[in-house]
Amino acid sequence: MANPFCHIELNTTDPDKAKEFYSQLFDWEMQDMPMGEETYTMINVGEGTGGGMMKNPVPNVPSHWLSYIQVDDVSASLEKAKSLGGTVLHEKHEIPQYGCFGIVQDPTGAVFAMWQPMTE
Repeated sequence: MANPFCHIELNTTDPDKAKEFYSQLFDWEMQDMPMGEETYTMINVGEGTGGGMMKNPVPNVPSHWLSYIQVDDVSASLEKAKSLGGTVLHEKHEIPQYGCFGIVQDPTGAVFAMWQPMTE
């Protein structure tokens, strides 16, 4: 399948409470990683698409799940989304040693992210 969902991320107002809830509800393995002054928690679900969680970086926005869709070229995909009536909410952003992403709102209001993994 072209452009699969590749990562699901929880942006939460309370990461510790969310980690406790989801690790007890599901059989997920959580691994904290330093991210500047914050912590990013990787979620390993075993089979299927994994994800992560972090403190929501946008003030006054409720906790929410953000789906990432894999693309070959984030810049080109952001431009294509704009040409089709989407709104770019977050321009291309590099994550050193991993890849880059951008966030889009579709014409109906739904928000998703696009992820381009780093190539070797």
